[in-house]
Amino acid sequence: MSGGTYYVPEQSRLPIWASFGLFLTVFGAANWINGSSAGPWLFFAGGLTFAAVLWNWFSIVISENMAGLNSPQLKHSYVIGMGWFIFSEVMFFAAFFGALFYIRTLALPWLAGEGDGGASSELLWPGFEAQWPLMTTPDMAVNGEEALRKGPEQSMSWPGFGALLGWLPFWNTVILLSSSVTVHFAHTAIKNNNRKQFNIMLGVTVLLGFIFLILQAEEYIHAYQELGLTLESGIYGSTFFMLTGFHGAHVTMGTVMLLIMWLRSVLKGHFKPDDNFGFEAASWYWHFVDVVWVGLFFAVYVFG
Repeated sequence: MSGGTYYVPEQSRLPIWASFGLFLTVFGAANWINGSSAGPWLFFAGGLTFAAVLWNWFSIVISENMAGLNSPQLKHSYVIGMGWFIFSEVMFFAAFFGALFYIRTLALPWLAGEGDGGASSELLWPGFEAQWPLMTTPDMAVNGEEALRKGPEQSMSWPGFGALLGWLPFWNTVILLSSSVTVHFAHTAIKNNNRKQFNIMLGVTVLLGFIFLILQAEEYIHAYQELGLTLESGIYGSTFFMLTGFHGAHVTMGTVMLLIMWLRSVLKGHFKPDDNFGFEAASWYWHFVDVVWVGLFFAVYVFG
């Protein structure tokens, strides 16, 4: 309940259940990675527990807001909270982009004998030549195995303008940038109290999000089956799937968030021109996901 300018939340067991669900998810994932048959069950049980907590928690928050119980101070705290959440995600991806930069700009030249770090290059990897994408893994160099992939021309990198229209990352970029435009139109529509246009533009955004995920799944199938690019394909495969995979997970979460906002509007008539932060928060997150993809597109694909 709210009183004055300071919000004191009611006692709740939901934070404890949320912590338990997250613990179970991480514990299950660790066991799954280490080959335990119980790992997948623990992982999905934790995920379902956390999802149920979020469903109940958000339902309470929405009901309180619809009843007019949320004070301006509380609403402002939601804005600050979402801002810090997106900032934490920026730092999350900054670490991964930083790892890619370190590998390509520092580690590879050092292994090839350049700079101060190159003194031990002959001990670490005799005869190593710096190149990116790196086609040879350390295991292949030691054991003399054949390359896991067909060659540099089979990487996921920029294929040239002649093959642009058949290149899946290009279409994923077009789709995701288009979805950023449509979610902006949806935001403008609800500000102008045009619910019909809001529902249409938000529905198109959700559809584009699902199309992006389908195309990324197709890209992964193409990489695994036709290019031999897997998580075991050395540092190139690891960084490629780490960056694009985590981004895909964020697109999935953003799409689900926007889908829920669309269902709230269509089925419940939620959101007003001056009270629509649930949608605004999801749209901020979607714009963040789009910006990250632009960085990925250039760092991983165009200049990869």
